[in-house]
Amino acid sequence: MDEPFLYVHMLPSLAEPERYYVGLTEDLQARLQRHNAGDVPHTSKFRPWRIETAVAFRSKTKAVAFERYLKTHSGRAFASKHF
Repeated sequence: MDEPFLYVHMLPSLAEPERYYVGLTEDLQARLQRHNAGDVPHTSKFRPWRIETAVAFRSKTKAVAFERYLKTHSGRAFASKHF
């Protein structure tokens, strides 16, 4: 049986468009709802959020590595250029 997809996602704040959140989840829509409901302390003050980019991975190792990369200086530069 196939493993579920893991999604590395980038969410821009609609309140502050220059602010992005990068995360990892199995259920993209449920995670977005949690962010917009204020259930995530780190993102609650910059609501609402929307999905801009989501990349699906079958490998948890690759998903975690990509999420970590996007949170680095070079990863943020890559994301702003390509996403």
